[in-house]
Amino acid sequence: METRVAVIGIIVENRESAAALNEILSEYGDYIIGRMGVPYRKRDINIISVAVDAPQNVINALSGKIGRLDGVYAKAAYSNV
Repeated sequence: METRVAVIGIIVENRESAAALNEILSEYGDYIIGRMGVPYRKRDINIISVAVDAPQNVINALSGKIGRLDGVYAKAAYSNV
């Protein structure tokens, strides 16, 4: 199956959703190239970027599950490669 490289940008406004977010990311761990998280204490949010190499439907499912968490927002940007 053909895969795509994408970056999922995640903003966590509700820290109580962090455990569920980490569980989802672990579930998709085979597709994750790497991740970086930055706490922005001034605004009391966390900003996370996750690089993935996965089939389109897997990336959509992952970002959709993340976006359904309370106080968590996600968007995916795709490479043309």
